[in-house]
Amino acid sequence: MENVVLVIHLILALSLIGTVLMQRSEGGGLGIGGGGGAGAARPATSPVAKFTWMLAVGFICTSIALTIIAAQNAASSSVVDGVDLTVPSAEGAEVPSLGDVLLPPSGDDAPLVPAGE
Repeated sequence: MENVVLVIHLILALSLIGTVLMQRSEGGGLGIGGGGGAGAARPATSPVAKFTWMLAVGFICTSIALTIIAAQNAASSSVVDGVDLTVPSAEGAEVPSLGDVLLPPSGDDAPLVPAGE
């Protein structure tokens, strides 16, 4: 059920992006410009704008449905339920070899300072 709602949600999201980009610009983006006086009536709503509103309502409904489904799934289990909390024993564990790594002598307490050239 969750996957079906998620697929519908993704289709609605992509359709909503497409319809918003297809709409005609009415000018006055972000409220800049435009007189807005008593004679400034809004034009009639276009079919594309109505379709955008329907997609937006569907997108909000599927968002709420996904939230409810996720809350129900989270209530029945915990993240810690799937974690193995046993500590592995040290017996039989391999000790990594140091290979050609040069270690400082154990009796020398002088700090390691790079040699000046």
